[in-house]
Amino acid sequence: MATNETRAGSEALDRARRKAYKRLIPLLFISYVIAYIDRVNVAFAKLTMSKDMPAFDNDVIGTGAGLFFLGYFLLEIPGTIIVEKWSARKWIARIMITWGIVASLNAWVKTPAQFYTVRFFLGLAEAGFFPGVVVFLTHWFPLRDRARAFALFLVATPIAQVISPMLCNPLLKIGMTEVIDGVRVTHPLVMGLKGWQWVFVAWGIPAVLLGLLVLIFLTDWPRQAKWLTGEERRALEVELERERQTRDAAGHMTLFQALRHPRVLLLAFAYFCVVTANYGTEFFLPSILERWYNLKLDTLTALVVLPPVGALAGQLFVGWNSDRTKERRLHTAVPIALGALALALTPSSLGFLPLTMGLFIVARTGVKAYLPAFWTLPGMFLTSTAAAGSVGFINSVGNLGGFVGPKVMGKVETITGSYIGGIWFLAVMMGVSATIIITLFLGKGVRVPVAQSAAN
Repeated sequence: MATNETRAGSEALDRARRKAYKRLIPLLFISYVIAYIDRVNVAFAKLTMSKDMPAFDNDVIGTGAGLFFLGYFLLEIPGTIIVEKWSARKWIARIMITWGIVASLNAWVKTPAQFYTVRFFLGLAEAGFFPGVVVFLTHWFPLRDRARAFALFLVATPIAQVISPMLCNPLLKIGMTEVIDGVRVTHPLVMGLKGWQWVFVAWGIPAVLLGLLVLIFLTDWPRQAKWLTGEERRALEVELERERQTRDAAGHMTLFQALRHPRVLLLAFAYFCVVTANYGTEFFLPSILERWYNLKLDTLTALVVLPPVGALAGQLFVGWNSDRTKERRLHTAVPIALGALALALTPSSLGFLPLTMGLFIVARTGVKAYLPAFWTLPGMFLTSTAAAGSVGFINSVGNLGGFVGPKVMGKVETITGSYIGGIWFLAVMMGVSATIIITLFLGKGVRVPVAQSAAN
């Protein structure tokens, strides 16, 4: 009888896990695609925006791109605690609706000061989305599934990087003059707006619509899920509670203790370093390729979608293999280290486009592939509010690198007339991040505890 009950409980848990993947991940994935595009589409818009407004040089663009992350920093920790204590569904919906509205306002900026203001408030609007989803996923997915769930959510960023250039390309041509087969062609304005303005408006509207869908379809906790049977809800809740008790038995920390914990501080700094490299390259990769090889817009669009393809494959592999082996630390550090090496070598490839693209593909894969394993690390030694707050803290401190990377790249280029010094700085930051992770002691390779492994 006990065996039959155990088997029935296991089957109910498996059904609940499958239903959770199908119900929650697609909506969160699409939301993150739109969020990420709204965050970084200035990288593509600047190709014509700077021509229309000469005051928007690389220093201004880099500063504005980075100011997003200062606003983002202010509300990260409160946002994750709201998700833990109140409602992920309502908070994420609020975020998406407000960021969609603010993102569209970029279309009407005329001065650097206006640009800086909108970017700062865009950061405030979006703050809490990513770490809120990370915390939300811990409410639904047992530890054995977590890296895979993170991976399926996180691949939204490389998908966004593929989609954004492809759709921004035709938008940018609105109001643009170009030479086609030797003939000078001027594309008409649409509703009085130029292409770079439509890049912001066209990606702001979907965020508002998705916010309404989140409010309708997202479910905060398994116990509230009417789309699960009673048996499935109980099985999932029992599994999650068992894991929570296992971690609590190892010692419970308050939020403030967690924020002072050496491991949390080291993870935050490691994340800061790699995020610096991520956004430094992301915001300026189109400009680097245009400068180094004098590429036309269509060719540039085709090339900048290649690095995200590598990042997509890398994230899926790391998420799958990290769960399969129950190893987290090396799955985090090794991609970052390989990406640092590739990025450091990119200036030596100048003049040979295939090699340059190959190195940028490896570099961009390195700053993305590690993420599914990385975000399992706080949950290995923290629970409840402490875990939620630490995720918000790590993400908010880390994302300050989103200010530093673009700012340094823009400033170095403005002063020296070259991107090379900035690229080397970003490679060093990645190397520091990999070193911290590889030496961080979180147990043997940061493996899932035996009691949790046995459940697989």
